Amino acid sequence: MSKLRCLLSLLAISLLLGLSGCGSKASAKATAGKLTPAIPPGKGLFRSHEFRSTLKALPNWTRVMVSAESQTETFYACDASKEACSSAALSWQKIIRQSIGLSPMAQLKTVNSYFNRWPYQLDIDVYGVSDYWATPGEFLKLSGDCEDYSITKYYALRKLGFAIDDMRIVLLKDNIRNISHAILAVKLNGGTYVLDNMSDLVLSHLKYEHYVPQYSVNEFYRWAHVAPKALR
Repeated sequence: MSKLRCLLSLLAISLLLGLSGCGSKASAKATAGKLTPAIPPGKGLFRSHEFRSTLKALPNWTRVMVSAESQTETFYACDASKEACSSAALSWQKIIRQSIGLSPMAQLKTVNSYFNRWPYQLDIDVYGVSDYWATPGEFLKLSGDCEDYSITKYYALRKLGFAIDDMRIVLLKDNIRNISHAILAVKLNGGTYVLDNMSDLVLSHLKYEHYVPQYSVNEFYRWAHVAPKALR
């Protein structure tokens, strides 16, 4: 139990400091020199053990939540026949109207592939800082990195009727590319599916054995994640 407390303390520190931006190198982990008993997979995202807590010390996400909903509602309400709508508003209206009436899974695929058309941009190049979470309006105008794709998809699906409780933005490590990354995870029909800016495919989170979640958030909570092997 003391080892688990230590891991959770380290996770809490990482939440306070935040992970590095998308594409940054993930730190390598030393491998154990002896065999240890296997820990059963967790029931959380990507088979992790997850621990829910309140939303604290997440300034990037807090800033997005303050304005994203009203911003996207303004986009959707813009009437191009009566006023000059921004390109961001027209793009937002297009994907929402394309998706209304589709099945939930088709909506996931349509939203994912639509926003994946935006070019990937590093935060330092667009916003002048190493880690910045963009609102949907900022993303539609300037594009962004992996968190920004996930945030915009989150609010699009929210507009389409997906419940907040069924969605999370997940910060993780990609162990194949050895980089930090972010995706949107959505619960549907008893499963959880991944919307990833690196692919237009929408697959179960169980297909991604190389993704190791660090923490996840929605508008209600945040979750810390611990991989089973970290508890050995």
